[in-house]
Amino acid sequence: MDDAEQEQLIKAVSGDSDALSDLLQKHGPSVRSAIGPAIGKQWSSVLDADDVMQVTYLEAFLQIDRFKPAGEGSFRAWLKRIADNNLRDAIKGLQRLKRPQPSRRVTVPANRADSCVALFEILGYTSTTPSRDAMRREVQAVIEATITKLAPDYELVVRQCDLKGLPVSEVAAELGRSEAAVYMLRARAHEQLRRYLGSETRFID
Repeated sequence: MDDAEQEQLIKAVSGDSDALSDLLQKHGPSVRSAIGPAIGKQWSSVLDADDVMQVTYLEAFLQIDRFKPAGEGSFRAWLKRIADNNLRDAIKGLQRLKRPQPSRRVTVPANRADSCVALFEILGYTSTTPSRDAMRREVQAVIEATITKLAPDYELVVRQCDLKGLPVSEVAAELGRSEAAVYMLRARAHEQLRRYLGSETRFID
């Protein structure tokens, strides 16, 4: 790693978005080239490497403060891992679409509180609050407060898919992205919600 890139990495980790943009511009194309063949013919008509990279770049901006430089090629390897995870999540989402799992989907909710409880359970949590009504109110308050901490695209996907129960196709059209990209965004949003809820929710089992 040359001195110029090392300096860029230090700036990027410290929150310099221009430095991170330069690094993504430098290393992103090679990661995209590696992702393309991994998509496979089965999904190539509905999933493009650009979908994966759009979400990967968003993830890079959100996670760069946790990046630990480890010598030559470490940034590219880190970016490639993010892209691989996004590709995996996209394919899982598309597979679920072909083989629906009703127990893992949020249908159109009866009301806002019920949709928040359904999302809470999909994230893998339960409440210790004895009263069902009290639990619904408490979960709704926590979910609503936590969602606002997400990146804008993540927040929109969670609100539209999980809380309103809109079809992925409609959310994709609203965002101007593919359905596969929405699956990736939703998976990453759920991951962040689990992290926030795990550290802030006082009644999780």
